[in-house]
Amino acid sequence: MADEEQFQNAVKGLIDSPGGVLLSDISVYLKSRIKLLVGLFIIAVATGFSLTKSVIKWLIEPERLPLDVNIIVTSPIEFILLQFQISVSFGIVIIGLFLLIEALRKGVNNDAIRLRLAELELKPPKFSLAFITTIGFTILFALAGLLYSWEFLTPMILQYLTEDAQTAGLSTEWRLSGYVGFIVNLALACVIGFQSPVITLLILRLGVVTRSQISQFRKHIWFTAFVLGAFLSPPDPLSLFLVAMPVVILFEFAMLIDSIFNISKT
Repeated sequence: MADEEQFQNAVKGLIDSPGGVLLSDISVYLKSRIKLLVGLFIIAVATGFSLTKSVIKWLIEPERLPLDVNIIVTSPIEFILLQFQISVSFGIVIIGLFLLIEALRKGVNNDAIRLRLAELELKPPKFSLAFITTIGFTILFALAGLLYSWEFLTPMILQYLTEDAQTAGLSTEWRLSGYVGFIVNLALACVIGFQSPVITLLILRLGVVTRSQISQFRKHIWFTAFVLGAFLSPPDPLSLFLVAMPVVILFEFAMLIDSIFNISKT
């Protein structure tokens, strides 16, 4: 009972915190820019769709497939549906990047956040050094996630799944949508997950939440990382673990950096 009351008080503290008010401001912003966001999404999807055929052709080249694996198409519309799925994923990524840039450049309208920026002797970010540095680290961690996925996760998991099926005496013929979707989902999961240190340090520095508030919810953050890993990664335990653990490790690394350099208030 005491734990439940403590949890409720912590949740109430988060809602009343600058971060809670900021979420309300974000909701208002999204409603006011819905037409722009829809237009940008449509353009991104159309652009992505025009590139998907080349990407899929590159992914199914024999040197990128495990030994004795054949890619098959099982329905007339499978290929075009796969193109649409990839282009929609590309559109979602573009919208996410746009919202991040908007938030960093001119999205700080909350009084409590502005007060925190004043304490740090910073101006609301436009194209300042802090803005450029944050975008730079965002891109760097996104590339690190992509590299982690392509060079380590994808070949290891595909080889494991192939050998597991072949040792059971099964022929390894993979559906085109399953194979490409597996790779794309794994890459997106890693790109998103590797943003955890940037997001953690940013919200700590701006005072959206305090270090003590994050520490109260540490186990919930760990659990959320595994839930998101299960949602974003392919549906097998190995992928889940290998996607979620880097997120947890990078989050704890960000907390350690904050502790060493005293970036936030406690």
